[in-house]
Amino acid sequence: MVAAPERVGLDPAELMPRAIGRYTPLVVDRGRGLYVWDTKGDRYADFTSGIGVVNTGHCHPRVVEAIQEQAGKIIHAQANILANEPMLNAAVALTETLPPSLNQVFWTNSGAEATEGALKLAKIATGRPAVVAFRGAFHGRTHAAMGVTSSRVKVRGHYEPLLPSVYFAPYPYLFRSPYKGSPEEQDLRYFAELEELFDQLVMPDDVAAMLIETVAGEGGYMVPTARWLRLVRELCDRHGILLILDEVQTGMGRTGKMWAFEHFGIVPDIMTAAKGIASGMPVAAVVSDKALMDKWMPGSHGGTYGGNAVGTAAALATLEVMRDEDLPGNAARMGEILLAGLKEIQADHPVIGDVRGLGLMVATEFVHPDGSPNPEAVKAVLAKAMAEKVILITCGTYDQAIRVIPPLIVTEEEIRDFLAVYRRAVAAL
Repeated sequence: MVAAPERVGLDPAELMPRAIGRYTPLVVDRGRGLYVWDTKGDRYADFTSGIGVVNTGHCHPRVVEAIQEQAGKIIHAQANILANEPMLNAAVALTETLPPSLNQVFWTNSGAEATEGALKLAKIATGRPAVVAFRGAFHGRTHAAMGVTSSRVKVRGHYEPLLPSVYFAPYPYLFRSPYKGSPEEQDLRYFAELEELFDQLVMPDDVAAMLIETVAGEGGYMVPTARWLRLVRELCDRHGILLILDEVQTGMGRTGKMWAFEHFGIVPDIMTAAKGIASGMPVAAVVSDKALMDKWMPGSHGGTYGGNAVGTAAALATLEVMRDEDLPGNAARMGEILLAGLKEIQADHPVIGDVRGLGLMVATEFVHPDGSPNPEAVKAVLAKAMAEKVILITCGTYDQAIRVIPPLIVTEEEIRDFLAVYRRAVAAL
């Protein structure tokens, strides 16, 4: 018999693979609302929301109560065998927030799994092989999901061969547009390059879907124009291509509306949702029309834990809190204060090249004097904010931007306190 290895004095942190890539060294003990407390008892303002997950705040009482109550009834009711009330009621609550054509919900566990499911559904529904994705997008780290991801090469590097028949078009990054002319004209240039794919690389009747983050997340919090997204919707309709909108980070009130696509006057054929959908429980969804969902034969897609009773109980409570406390409305109101305050800081400190976002999905991009990305400044600002017990994270291919994504329950006082910290951190540069 082989003896167990000696573990006396082992640092638990050494058991965490470096692939996790931690932003902070904190070991958390508890959280409530905007704040988390580490094991030393120090309190930090969490302006990351666990990467856009705890939109209702840490441990919202109604969500905690729903989890506790359901855990005492049944934890795992496998969806192929036993439907459960939370998964059914959460699906009703979710579809009530959506247009009538988004009327069936396939529950899964993560945004990456939702991406996989959406791609499979599009291919089954159309009988076509190809997918058009967009530069700078992030859709997950599972194999097909990283094949449609291009936010940074380390997500997909050294994993070749990836999913075939994926074609990338440029996403409107208006701050760094390579096109000449006025900003009002640049979205048309981006759209023209998308159309050129059909002239140069893939025939439109081979394309099953276009997969788009409604607002680009990990790639830099780029906000497209409404005209560009509407033109993409029209292009898909013209060629029988399904439009998949990735609302994993942009949904659940984050942008000041329940779903980001509401800002742009379009409706997707398929939508993915995750992150904020269950306030921290591992729940995600693929949402589409029944006519499309019926293209999936029984057993052609599935998962052991999709529709987990405790997770969907949290999702139902989260959706109810969103409605009852008008968290999308608060995100819109607090987002206006946040954007205005960040732009005031930008006016005094040209190291901030751009401030952009919708609602409480906001980023500041840092630049060198020549306008090139400045990740060194970002790193310094994050460290200074952390010293003042404010947690922030980066985005952008070069980590050149800082995203500001507090829980949607944040107050005006908390926003203004944050802006004071952020001003000092930027001024310290």
